[in-house]
Amino acid sequence: MVLYRTKLGLKFMDKFSKKFSKQLKYIGYFAIFIGFFGMLVIAYALIQNFYNLLTKPQAVSGVGIVLPFEVKGAFYVPFFYWIISIFIIAIIHEFSHGIIARKYGMKIKSSGMAFLGILLPIVPAAFVEPDEKELKKRPAREQLSVFAAGPFSNIALAFIIVGIIALVSTPLSNSMIEPNGIIITGVSDDYPAAKAGMNENDVIITIDNIETNYLTNFSRILSTKNPGDTILLATNSSTYNITLGESPANNSKAYLGVFVQQSTKIKDNFIERYGKFAPNIIVWLMGLFYWLYVLNLGIGLFNLAPMGPLDGGRMLLVTLQQYMEEKKAIKYWKNIGLFFLALVLINIAFSFIR
Repeated sequence: MVLYRTKLGLKFMDKFSKKFSKQLKYIGYFAIFIGFFGMLVIAYALIQNFYNLLTKPQAVSGVGIVLPFEVKGAFYVPFFYWIISIFIIAIIHEFSHGIIARKYGMKIKSSGMAFLGILLPIVPAAFVEPDEKELKKRPAREQLSVFAAGPFSNIALAFIIVGIIALVSTPLSNSMIEPNGIIITGVSDDYPAAKAGMNENDVIITIDNIETNYLTNFSRILSTKNPGDTILLATNSSTYNITLGESPANNSKAYLGVFVQQSTKIKDNFIERYGKFAPNIIVWLMGLFYWLYVLNLGIGLFNLAPMGPLDGGRMLLVTLQQYMEEKKAIKYWKNIGLFFLALVLINIAFSFIR
């Protein structure tokens, strides 16, 4: 971890915390409520997912490493979306800690940038460094407000982005994008599509001369078929006569043996009006908003897990210390943290195995 300490943003934290002191007090209380609620949600999710991994062969891991390149077991995010999202998440998270700390008059030693790497410092981060000794002496309510502020800000930003997507991105995409078929994202071996010679990235256009512009059309047509029926399937590259097989989940249902998603294209009239470059920028920005939503929500909730140095773990320790003597509180806190750390590591291990 490479740290670059500065005083950047400290004046902004002071001004902001003074200007909105009353509002921040209640936001801090609400953040505590959301923090403990989120802690329960993530704790339950980790336990439930662990149970599913042990009892259901088809279960997938609920925790994964987020990486900007495709590796089995990792949660892939395209590089520029990844780097921009992580940077924004870190800034929002850390500045929220700092603003609440300054609202209660706690000293902030420094702020700055951090870079984490094994061989090269490539993972961007940000930090705000409060005076930990002073923080520990403050009332539990103030400590909890500071710890909860970071995850709360990420979760809140995720919901703000949902609003932006609903009000702006969705209407814009509807005016700009139209469906043009069903794209094949994967072909299962030893099933009808693979035997017929269909390939990944083919776009299914019709089945039995019926257009399949939408996923709903595609699913509805196949739902009317039975195992053993022969269909005429046209893609953007060829036409196939395919005898449908049995679904591995239900042998009474027809099965083609492909993984699909909606294929789209930019409307011709939109290109004529705004040119080819504008749609590419809009689509890229829509992608950025999507990943900002997913990563803010995921990282915000994960930070509330009751373990170790995470914000949820620190909130748990402060709470336990209110109801039992310190040594006993620390003992319980360590055991709870180790339990959930084990669940996280098991989930990550399963993501690489399955």
